[in-house]
Amino acid sequence: MKTLYLDCPMGISGDMFLAALIDLGVDPEMILKELRKLPVDRIDVEIKKVLRHSITGTTFKVRLAESHHHRTFRDIKKIIDESRLSPKVKSLSIAIFELIAMAEGKIHGIKPSDVHFHEIGAMDSIIDIVGAAVAVDSLKVKMVISSPIALGTGWAKTMHGTIPVPAPATLEILKGVPMAASAAPFELTTPTGAAIVKTLASSFGPMPSMTIEKAGYGAGKKDFKESANLLRAVIGTASGATEAQNLEKLTVLETNIDDMSPQVAGYLLEKLLNSGATDAFYTPVYMKKGRPGVLLTVLTSRENKDSLLGIIFAESTTIGVRAHEVERHCLERVSKKVRTPYGPVSVKVALRDGRTVNIQPEFEDCRTIAEKKGVPLKEVMEAAKEAARGRK
Repeated sequence: MKTLYLDCPMGISGDMFLAALIDLGVDPEMILKELRKLPVDRIDVEIKKVLRHSITGTTFKVRLAESHHHRTFRDIKKIIDESRLSPKVKSLSIAIFELIAMAEGKIHGIKPSDVHFHEIGAMDSIIDIVGAAVAVDSLKVKMVISSPIALGTGWAKTMHGTIPVPAPATLEILKGVPMAASAAPFELTTPTGAAIVKTLASSFGPMPSMTIEKAGYGAGKKDFKESANLLRAVIGTASGATEAQNLEKLTVLETNIDDMSPQVAGYLLEKLLNSGATDAFYTPVYMKKGRPGVLLTVLTSRENKDSLLGIIFAESTTIGVRAHEVERHCLERVSKKVRTPYGPVSVKVALRDGRTVNIQPEFEDCRTIAEKKGVPLKEVMEAAKEAARGRK
């Protein structure tokens, strides 16, 4: 399973994360090309190599001819929604900003949509977050894991005055995430960095068992005497992944419907699955006044949440959809081709801690062979399972 591991001994910020992925090998010109799809006049980026305690890393700095630094979450969402970015990048970017807005809203006692972003709302931070979404999407990783997060100590100057480190928003965002002890008298993790890692990472802990392909280093703005101010990003293929490492964060969308035709219901389900839903199904239910209806349930990644919501509202008769986050534990899956007495068959093997727990032959392969050879389908399927187990 292609995996991105984030090593955060000196915390994480938006520019450090993006710099680490560029150092890892993501094309900065591709990122800039996508960023220019945002509705802004000019984007100037400085990317350069620096040394941090004799380790070479990359820095990412944005220069913009813009002075409007105060925006609400509603403003930021509109900027991203009206851009020409891909739906997946839009959804991931908005999910990161939404996490910050919810934290700030709780701290200041206002609605998330009305939160006024200051440092976060500046266009350079918008570019950090959208650029991060573009970079991660280009890597096509199946899983992101992070080390425990270092936060730092001391005080930080903000638009609200001097506040303790970590910032209240950072603490709110990172609820439930393991922290690493750090006595550094600086803000090591920013709200932007916290939101990025909280949104992307499915688990937090040591680096998993994996075959490493590349490593990249994103350098922070400060050069500390005590430690190398670097965020390390490692990409590779995880093998023998533990159950905790195969934990996915998904979103469930659900709604009760009692006034939609069966033809439309079938079309809606097919369209949701073809548009990236992890799963979608109907459950018969009885609604008010004893009316029969269906419960539509859609399982999706957070990146696809908004686009699938749009399909549900456009194609069904519902006027409200519930959404909540869930965890899904997955077995490691391996696809391979096996030889049977009837011919080759593709099979999917599910593993737990390196041990085979389930084997599923590809139905279409088995059906084609059964019809061609004139043998029962169940015999072909059983032969494929036996071959996958290493038995003749």
